[in-house]
Amino acid sequence: SVDGGYRLTAAPDDVDLARFDRLTADGRRALDDADPAKAAVLLDDALALWCGPVLADLPDRTADAARWETRRLDALRARHTAALALHHAESSLPELAALCDEHPLDEPLQALRLRALRDTGRTAQALAAYEEVRQLLADRLGSDPGAELRALHAELLADTGPEPAPPAPAAPRPAPGNLPARLTSFVGRESDIDAIGADLAGSRLVTLLGPGGAGKTRLSIEAAEAVRDNVPDGAWLAELAPVDDPDAVPQAVLTAIGARETVLHGAGVDSVRAASDRWGDPVERLVEHCGRRRMLIILDNCEHVVDAAARLAERLLADCPYLTVLATSREPLGVPGELLRPVEPLPEPVALRLLGHRGAAARPGFTVADDPEACAEICHRLDGLPLAIELAAARLRMLTSRQIADRLDNRFRLLTSGSRTVLPRQQTLRAVVDWSWDLLDADEREVLGKLSVFAGGCDLAAAEAVCGPVALDALGSLVDKSLVVAAPSAGSGMRYRLLETVAEYAAERLDESGERAAAERAHLTYYRELARTTDPLLRGHHQREAIDRIQLEYENLRTALRHAVALRDEQEGLCMVLSLLWYWQMRDQRLEVRAWCEEVMALGPDPFKDPAAPAEPVWARSTENPPPLAGEDLAEARRGLHLAHLACMDTDMEAWQSPEARDKLTVVTEVYRPGLPQTCRSPGMLWWFAEMLVHGVARLPEITDATVQTCRETPGYEWELAGALQTRANLLANRATWAGDATRDADEALEIYRRLGDDWGLAEALSARGEAHERKGLYLEAAADYEGAMAHAEHLGARAQMAVLGARLGNVLLEAGDEERGERLLQEVVHELDGRHSEAMPVARLHLASWLLVTGRTAEARAQLTLLREEFVLSRFIVFDTMILAQEAWLDAEEGNSERALDAIRHALGLAGDSLCEVVVPQMPTVCLTVAALALALVPDGSRALDAARCLGASSALMPEGHLRPQVEQRGYDRAEARIREVLDETAFGAAYAEGGGLSLVEATALV
Repeated sequence: SVDGGYRLTAAPDDVDLARFDRLTADGRRALDDADPAKAAVLLDDALALWCGPVLADLPDRTADAARWETRRLDALRARHTAALALHHAESSLPELAALCDEHPLDEPLQALRLRALRDTGRTAQALAAYEEVRQLLADRLGSDPGAELRALHAELLADTGPEPAPPAPAAPRPAPGNLPARLTSFVGRESDIDAIGADLAGSRLVTLLGPGGAGKTRLSIEAAEAVRDNVPDGAWLAELAPVDDPDAVPQAVLTAIGARETVLHGAGVDSVRAASDRWGDPVERLVEHCGRRRMLIILDNCEHVVDAAARLAERLLADCPYLTVLATSREPLGVPGELLRPVEPLPEPVALRLLGHRGAAARPGFTVADDPEACAEICHRLDGLPLAIELAAARLRMLTSRQIADRLDNRFRLLTSGSRTVLPRQQTLRAVVDWSWDLLDADEREVLGKLSVFAGGCDLAAAEAVCGPVALDALGSLVDKSLVVAAPSAGSGMRYRLLETVAEYAAERLDESGERAAAERAHLTYYRELARTTDPLLRGHHQREAIDRIQLEYENLRTALRHAVALRDEQEGLCMVLSLLWYWQMRDQRLEVRAWCEEVMALGPDPFKDPAAPAEPVWARSTENPPPLAGEDLAEARRGLHLAHLACMDTDMEAWQSPEARDKLTVVTEVYRPGLPQTCRSPGMLWWFAEMLVHGVARLPEITDATVQTCRETPGYEWELAGALQTRANLLANRATWAGDATRDADEALEIYRRLGDDWGLAEALSARGEAHERKGLYLEAAADYEGAMAHAEHLGARAQMAVLGARLGNVLLEAGDEERGERLLQEVVHELDGRHSEAMPVARLHLASWLLVTGRTAEARAQLTLLREEFVLSRFIVFDTMILAQEAWLDAEEGNSERALDAIRHALGLAGDSLCEVVVPQMPTVCLTVAALALALVPDGSRALDAARCLGASSALMPEGHLRPQVEQRGYDRAEARIREVLDETAFGAAYAEGGGLSLVEATALV
């Protein structure tokens, strides 16, 4: 303060007018030095300082204001002079016209306007404009145009002629901005560029969000190129990756957009900071420069200076109304109005294109087609991340794509050959993830490490169970930082997962922390409880939701099982396997059951090792309570595990024939007795299977009746009763004499399942009733039941169950006379299951092969049987093996190879007496005898015709009571009889046929 008031002490650059004066002078010097580009930048900065009339709020401003307005006009003239030198005449014309209207007697302005008209090829308009100016000067000032205008007029006249040549095209105006030129092709993401363009049209701040190596920088540059026409003042890339001090972010942006003379001369960081000290706050400087310019700034790689980048973006957007900001970051800036555009991994086709492009650059001649499977594996396991794929492509100089794919378990050592010109953190895959890890706090690192124990992602509850109370906040932060992918799940919550590369890195860090054992134990406990508590829901109204839940978490459940096995924790393994058994059965996952049973069986003793203690009643399920189990509960859990394993071996004929297996089955039959509560449900009910294999079907009625009775007498066993009735119906339906009882059992089971809301049970009960109808020749009724069963299976998404039902439906439709639909349905089942192991495949192929055989398409029938033998392990199931042998023998006979046919049918007859065949296909021996009769009848010269007639008679006599021959069997029977009668007269045929009717199966077999 001074006497009478205050005096402002400020440096010259603190005052707009002083700064304007300096910048204008600098701009003029640049023009004099023949540097119009530099002049344009400096003069734009100077003119941007004008926000209205000069000194508007001061009294007695007239003289000073006029002087400064004159200086502004000088600056405008200089700016348009620079524009014309830069060949920007077209863009200058509108403003020059306006200035000339405002200052019509300003000859230098008029000269600039005439030059702009000439430079844009409008010479005639320029001459007319000159005449207007000349007349105006004469009228108002009584003078002629000055020397500059007259000289320009002479030039214009010299350019005119009767047929003026078209003006040479003006040099293309260089687009403002500093976007780098492409060094490599840009592959894919066309839709992303379009989407970002739309985002930028509707939002002034768009952030491309994604993990390291996702291609955010390249995508931002391509998107900016696509919208350059909408930003006349340029698209500018500000690379923040090298900035290690958040306070230096504004300075880095100033440097990038060329807002200072020091920058234009390529000054270093120290010079930039020195200039900042002289010129004041760099943020203010940026606001001044961007002012009213229509421009796009890319703030690239903001994650490590995210707070500073966010503050700068918010300030610029608030004070610069025509500015747009496109940011790239691993986490959001968190600025109001920010629009987030996630940069997803490349879809597989685009990732393969990228690998092909970059691979060909690394090794000329390389194409993805060389090994498409390995290339697809590389792209999939690298999560479709462009940087990782490019690093893999660089390795193609020395490795094949298969060698790279096989080494991806050690990806951080493999992928280290990045470009030497990029930042060190982008030269190796490990460095990319290291960069993100270093930005995390302790809680975020702990949670990220523990998340690596999950497989296929997890929900919030699982994350909290494994990662502890910090999970919620840390998860949110990790999602923001693009290290965890969050997506809505099928339910109402979110699901969280790690990209494979991040998961592998996090797993290494978890090992280093020493917390892996605790994390895996917590994971095991959580998913054991999920399996245990979900299992009961598979038996009622919540069945579909329970299936979906297990399917969603299936990889985690398998991982938990692996943890249990690795820990040699038998109790945990028992609980998990027994909790998943019913799901596996519903999904026909026999190989899965067998594998996991074997893993857990190795952790404890064999409960059926002779001598084994008899089973005591166990009313509760082994999984009703969490581990540990003890006493008879533990013993029954072990027995259930071994029974499940035995049942899954029903497809392995060789295994059943071993002495060890037969001894074990015998012990099983001795341990259990009919009516025990644990035998009313799976897996205890599977002891019936052992009983059939050891003792045949003699005791089945007693066992099944006792089971049903126990269920009726036990409170809370309603579902078990339905299961026992449905299983008894399945067994009874295989014999025509029991089919009536099977229908009654199936009807009662249906009523219970409907009440419980069990779709799977409804499908199985309807299928059992359909089989009973089929045995009685009620094919239309059977078809209706199978169709109803398929509807329930479809509701559950039970594709394996639907396929089996479809095969059965196709067969009964053939029997019912709907041959076209029946064959089509069988073909559809076979086509749908092609290459997949399923119980339905052999059923469908056998029915289809039989139909093709009896309709004369023997080559197609043979092809079906060959595929069945070669591709499907179930062909070794003794029942299927017997059926296949019988059909192969029939084909051999029809093709004239009687000896091979007889060899095959002898083998089939040797298997047909097996106890399992006796239960499932009790008519199998008679089918084999019919085929044997045909093979004998077709022996050349008719020498075996009498034996053929005897076999045919035995086939009829040994047919199970009440059994009706299906159409295929009847056609084979008729074919054999017709062939025999071609050789034998009526008397000989009748005698031999009658003789065969008195033979036992052993005696009839001896004829073959």
